[in-house]
Amino acid sequence: MKGRDVRAVILAGGRGTRFWPLGRAARPKQFLKIAGAEPMLVETVRRVRPLVPPRNLLLVADAAQTRQARKLLPKLARSCFLVEPEARNTAPALMLATARVWLENPEAVLAVLPADHIIRDREAFRRRLADAVEAAARDRVIVTFGIPPTYPATGYGYIRHDRTAGRKVGGTIFYPGLGFTEKPGLSLADEYLAAGDQAWNSGIFLWRAGVFAEKIERFAPGLAPAWKALVAALRSGSAAGLKAAYRLVPALSIDYALMEKIEGLVVADGDFGWSDVGSWSTLAEIWPRDASGNAARGEVVALDAKDCLVWNPGRVTALVGVRDLVVVDAGDALLICDAALDQKVKDVVAALKRKKSLLKYV
Repeated sequence: MKGRDVRAVILAGGRGTRFWPLGRAARPKQFLKIAGAEPMLVETVRRVRPLVPPRNLLLVADAAQTRQARKLLPKLARSCFLVEPEARNTAPALMLATARVWLENPEAVLAVLPADHIIRDREAFRRRLADAVEAAARDRVIVTFGIPPTYPATGYGYIRHDRTAGRKVGGTIFYPGLGFTEKPGLSLADEYLAAGDQAWNSGIFLWRAGVFAEKIERFAPGLAPAWKALVAALRSGSAAGLKAAYRLVPALSIDYALMEKIEGLVVADGDFGWSDVGSWSTLAEIWPRDASGNAARGEVVALDAKDCLVWNPGRVTALVGVRDLVVVDAGDALLICDAALDQKVKDVVAALKRKKSLLKYV
């Protein structure tokens, strides 16, 4: 990595609903202290700082979330915060960030990092990331990390890759990517787990700004007018022009908009203790658990209770004769659900939105 121009692009937007009632529209997951002592956004910045100087950090979010991010990270310069004209998914956000970097240096390597993931082994992550920067800098490729699957997950996208044709850069092997599959059913996920050439999509990507522009031109020409408009708007400094250009980009994930179409994708093993913390129950893998498998923030008295997760800091929660529950007390709202159904918390938020009298709880 020595001598490379590396920019860490941290996706700090997103309005996840699966951590209701603690997470709200104005306080999404990346601003919560659910995984450690600091909000997840702050942890993400600290994780990458040994590799990337503060001036090369770029946090992307809409205006409201940028204001929150600046309060959490007051030492970062204003230039480190890139404000989206509106929240429109990761493809518009990353095209905007890459266009800005491209104007400064087309050869700069962007390391795209979601702000709401957990990495348990930071040193292993930084070693892998440094090798990925070198791989992206040397070749006209887009690099991603595939998480070795540990169970047949149906909530993740998968990346198939050729493990017979890997190329080593530093201490990391990079395999040719062969295709994406978005959230397969259980039987297909079972096949993927057994196959050995499928990995979970981490959402972490690296590319040179100029290579990204080339991939758009060749493999997603429908995005090319929006790319050119974004570049022109950033160059001119026109807020109205930027807003109009931004709306030209389809409100899609970068996976759908570009990654699923390109050639020249390479995949490295993300064997560094990754979790996307997609729902309350995933925290049971991160928080300490008692002998009965209960994990909690706050005091818990558990009598014949097993495999429950509780968020109730500053209070005592008593569990009696229950199994596999998620209990979250946010002060003004209480969630109690079967741990196996916690993905449906987003449906609770949808139901609250349909009742005007309950909108304040969203």
